[in-house]
Amino acid sequence: MIRVSLLIIFLIPAFASAQPDRWQQRVKYNINIDMDVNTSQFKGKQKLEYTNNSPDVLNKLFYHLYFNAFQPGSSMDIRSQELGKQITRGRQDWDDRVKDRISKLKENEIGYQKIISLKINGVPQPFKYHETILEVNLTKPILPKTKVVIDMDFEAQVPLQIRRSGRDNPTTGVRYSMSQWYPKLCEYDYEGWHPTIYVAREF
Repeated sequence: MIRVSLLIIFLIPAFASAQPDRWQQRVKYNINIDMDVNTSQFKGKQKLEYTNNSPDVLNKLFYHLYFNAFQPGSSMDIRSQELGKQITRGRQDWDDRVKDRISKLKENEIGYQKIISLKINGVPQPFKYHETILEVNLTKPILPKTKVVIDMDFEAQVPLQIRRSGRDNPTTGVRYSMSQWYPKLCEYDYEGWHPTIYVAREF
């Protein structure tokens, strides 16, 4: 069995563009993953330092779980199949990169991101899934101008898919294309949270 362990540390402003009152959230990720390249599955531990620079009290957090789009019956799958029912200039209006391939993925070919545990300052938090969005209902709100530490254990499977993130691209021979592979905190700005389900584009 071949396993690969990685430690990834990076700092991301949760919203990098200028805002009317000049604040932006601050997010520092520290991620350690252990990947089995035979199964294309990996387990990860994420430590996230989140600074609420906004004037708002936060009662929830939201994460993107992009890999969950690549499962039969997902919104991404349904959208792709609905496009195929449309006829434009005498041909089906498929997204040629996807078509109906998601509906045909087997259990060991789908993508997924599953959260095993999530704690804020050591306290377990309740959460629920909305396809590619994880909603965390905080047991204690995050006050303005304060910082919390979020510890998360998760597991994932890289989908048999060739867009942005995926594996085994038959055209290019690329084994892994790893983009948007980790649970990623959603944007929070002066308009609030942006927990948009991934059905076509992630931005």
